[in-house]
Amino acid sequence: MAAKHPSAGLAPGKFTATVSAITHAFGDPTRRGIYLFAREHPLGVTAAQVAEQFGLHSNVARHHLDKLAAGGYLEVAVERAEGAGAGRPSKRYRSAVEVDLDVPVGADDLVLSLLGRALALVPREQAEEMAESVGEQYGRAMAAGLTGADLAHGQRSLRSAMQAVADALTAHGFAAHAESRDGRLRIISEHCPFGDAAIEHPVICAVDRGMVQGMLGALYGDTDTATEQSLAAGDALCSFTVS
Repeated sequence: MAAKHPSAGLAPGKFTATVSAITHAFGDPTRRGIYLFAREHPLGVTAAQVAEQFGLHSNVARHHLDKLAAGGYLEVAVERAEGAGAGRPSKRYRSAVEVDLDVPVGADDLVLSLLGRALALVPREQAEEMAESVGEQYGRAMAAGLTGADLAHGQRSLRSAMQAVADALTAHGFAAHAESRDGRLRIISEHCPFGDAAIEHPVICAVDRGMVQGMLGALYGDTDTATEQSLAAGDALCSFTVS
């Protein structure tokens, strides 16, 4: 049976600790891939196998595996080959718990569908403004759970704020990361937790953009966030440019 996602049913006061625990293990896309690779091999994998599979240095592969093991997501078995001398024993990493990395946001499909239908009753531009406004308010509330006395408004760089936003989105099922490419800053989301509701009613995607805008506004300051790609529109991922 799959383990219950750590963010399900959390009280607001526990949000920061949950985000930290999840993103510590799965905030890096390569590490998520390594976890899934290990889960596909019931007998476990070695750092050498992971290094070959993902084109990594063995030390980097071992670092990712140890992070997953430290979080309790992988078990480590120390093995020594028969007839081996006094060299370093081999570590084999096996899946310890099945984690669903595609969990939905804490709202059921019926509510999302009703939201989409309600927004469809008003002009598209007005509907997007409403959806983005709701997302922005929620994003600011999320940021309030991430910030403390030492992380007051304006004390982050834009890049560090974007990484914090990506981590928070990942904890909410978006599988997100921040990147800088071609002189542009982006937040990439490889999974849409709104699922079919967003495909049926693409205006819901404005909620995502609003969440990014709201969190960045609270963690860094005013930015201009624009939707560049959208899963609901048939793209391979969702991406938001930030300037």
